[in-house]
Amino acid sequence: MSLPVSAANLPAADLGAAPAPGTAVPLRILHLEDSELDHELVSMALEGDLGRDLTIQRVEDEEGFLTALRESPPHIVLSDFALPGYDGLSAFHAAHQLEPNLPFIIVTGAMGEEVAVDTLRQGVTDYILKARLERLAPAVNRALAEADARLSRERAEQEVRALNASLQLRLEEVERLRGTTERQNQRLEVQARQLEEALNLQKTFLAETSHELRTPLTALLGYLRRAEREAGGSQVLQDAQRVAENMTRLVNDLLQLSRGELVQSIEMHFVNLGNVLRQVGRDYGVEADAADCEIVGDPGRLTQVFANLVSNGIRVSGGPDKVQLVLNLRPGEAEVLVVDHGPGVPDDIKPRIFDKFYRGKEAGSAGLGLTIAQQVVTAHAGAIDVLDTPGGGATFRVRLPLPDDEGDEDFA
Repeated sequence: MSLPVSAANLPAADLGAAPAPGTAVPLRILHLEDSELDHELVSMALEGDLGRDLTIQRVEDEEGFLTALRESPPHIVLSDFALPGYDGLSAFHAAHQLEPNLPFIIVTGAMGEEVAVDTLRQGVTDYILKARLERLAPAVNRALAEADARLSRERAEQEVRALNASLQLRLEEVERLRGTTERQNQRLEVQARQLEEALNLQKTFLAETSHELRTPLTALLGYLRRAEREAGGSQVLQDAQRVAENMTRLVNDLLQLSRGELVQSIEMHFVNLGNVLRQVGRDYGVEADAADCEIVGDPGRLTQVFANLVSNGIRVSGGPDKVQLVLNLRPGEAEVLVVDHGPGVPDDIKPRIFDKFYRGKEAGSAGLGLTIAQQVVTAHAGAIDVLDTPGGGATFRVRLPLPDDEGDEDFA
């Protein structure tokens, strides 16, 4: 009888590369039997009841058995228990050494109960008496199914072990990364504390310095006012008094910024922007191309802004002859350019140059001058930015709104 057999039901140790399910693969049976008649009876029992294609190879002795195991590995072994010069248990151990999962069934004429129990205890799959060969086919099917299940279980266990090993490696990598992250966080925390301490020291220094400067500046301003009254309107004393007032205002601004406050005390009224720029030009010896132009603003604060920009320009360019003040009137606004021919401001620095406490030759030594300038300009509803000077250098551009008719009435 010849029926297809699924390779899924065969031990995987058999065929090397297992065929796809449903492929007709003959079941290979190795029969260790010295009796030709018994071999034919076994073959008839299997062909009639097993329900699948099969090939049965008969061998009679140890040499033939071992050769068949190596050259044509079977799916299952059937063996007589007692043979001339050999026995079933020895055959089982030889087969088990080559393939531990190979099903092995003893088919014998007679076997005592103790012997049967001992063979099963040593690992033999099953035993069948030759007088009960009708049980052989079910025993073979059961042995093959058990071997297949055992092989599947071992494969699953191997996959689980491989998965566990992979997970262990990943866990070790996660632990390593976590350790690295913790060390980086610790370094960042230390750096953050150091930065906070530095900022606090800087704020403390600014606050203390501002307090120390306010007292002598206040006294100096008082003396200058008194001297100006006694001298009867001396221009030199008036200029000195104006500079002292600007210095006092700057010190107050530094004190406010050290506390995290915005620049305050801005008093708006009509002011001639051209006069402010020309005065700054005279104070610092720079060219000021500025016609009369009336805007609404605080002349002291605007003087502070342009004095800061001009002094920075002189410092970085090397002299007042390399700095120029230019006033341009545009629709709705007055544009003031503070042009220097120094090293200029790199593009990566421009977005940060107005940040508080930014230190650099472009921003001034204290790191607050441009911050104050930006706050004053913003309070005037204007804008300040930095451009590249053609031929080299930096141009700080301040745009201030021109008053409209309604604004003129409000400040009339």
